[in-house]
Amino acid sequence: MTHVTPVFIDLVRVEIRLYNAASARLRAEQGLSLGQFEILEIIDRVAGCRVLDIAGELAITVGAVSKAVDRLVAAGWCLRVAHPYDRRSSVLRLTPAGEQRLAASRPVVEGELAALTAAVPPDDLARIASTLATLRTALEAGAAGGRGEGTGQGRE
Repeated sequence: MTHVTPVFIDLVRVEIRLYNAASARLRAEQGLSLGQFEILEIIDRVAGCRVLDIAGELAITVGAVSKAVDRLVAAGWCLRVAHPYDRRSSVLRLTPAGEQRLAASRPVVEGELAALTAAVPPDDLARIASTLATLRTALEAGAAGGRGEGTGQGRE
């Protein structure tokens, strides 16, 4: 193995454990998964949000996002509204119930992640965050050239 392989393996294992723990707590307390929370967050943050915007941000397929959005619509947490300029597309909006669920979920996610990372000194966590942001930016720039595209696996 190269020196990068163990780092990659640790990164993946840490991500899985953080993701699963935060998702389990969120499901228990708010009745939604972390994947659903992420999509609600994006819809809330991105003006005129479309399925394609979510797929690009999460690096998963449009089909996977569309199915996940269908579940959010069925739960009453978001709506598909006709796009004002493109009849082939729709814009996603949170419902009042979705806004309430998202607002109630934010402190649950933040609290769980803070508890899970409490053993890491704040300066170290800040360095990790900076390093991951740099790596993410480089990978996302590479995805524009056709590399690093998502498979739709692993997220809702």
